[in-house]
Amino acid sequence: MSRSRRRDEEFAEFVAARSPQLYRSAYLLTTTPHAAEDLVQTALAKAYAAWARVSSADDPVAYIHGVLIKSFLSDRRRRSSGELPVADVPERATRDADPAPGTTERLALLAALAELPPLDRAVVVLRYWEDRSVGETASELGLSEAAVKNRSLRALRALRGLLSEPHTNGSNR
Repeated sequence: MSRSRRRDEEFAEFVAARSPQLYRSAYLLTTTPHAAEDLVQTALAKAYAAWARVSSADDPVAYIHGVLIKSFLSDRRRRSSGELPVADVPERATRDADPAPGTTERLALLAALAELPPLDRAVVVLRYWEDRSVGETASELGLSEAAVKNRSLRALRALRGLLSEPHTNGSNR
């Protein structure tokens, strides 16, 4: 078997095993399915181009997650508009519809997460969804541990404020 064919098979196995986890992280960062798919595709394309370096890393999964985070932050710096074009306007949910348990809370959390600045969102995703330590998060984002703690505190405070707004407005009736 040729070296490039072996490399392709190794990469395909890696993608098959890790794509769901990468997509989940990307979705939490971008908060939209299409943007998450694009981010995963970008990270995997970069990983494929450097597969020899990635596969020989101490932790290839952490390496790819680093690429994913850096791609997300880099894209946010370049983006001049936060608008997302859509083909069709989504239908509004009816008031009588009873969403699945937890759906409302999950949607509210994702909407609040989308309001955070990209770097704060990355800190929250790495620290609390990916369950990374302060040191790992700092290393992955190129920040000091103090900066990660500060951003975590500020981001969680902002999330609490964003999540309590509907309740505050609704209780004034």
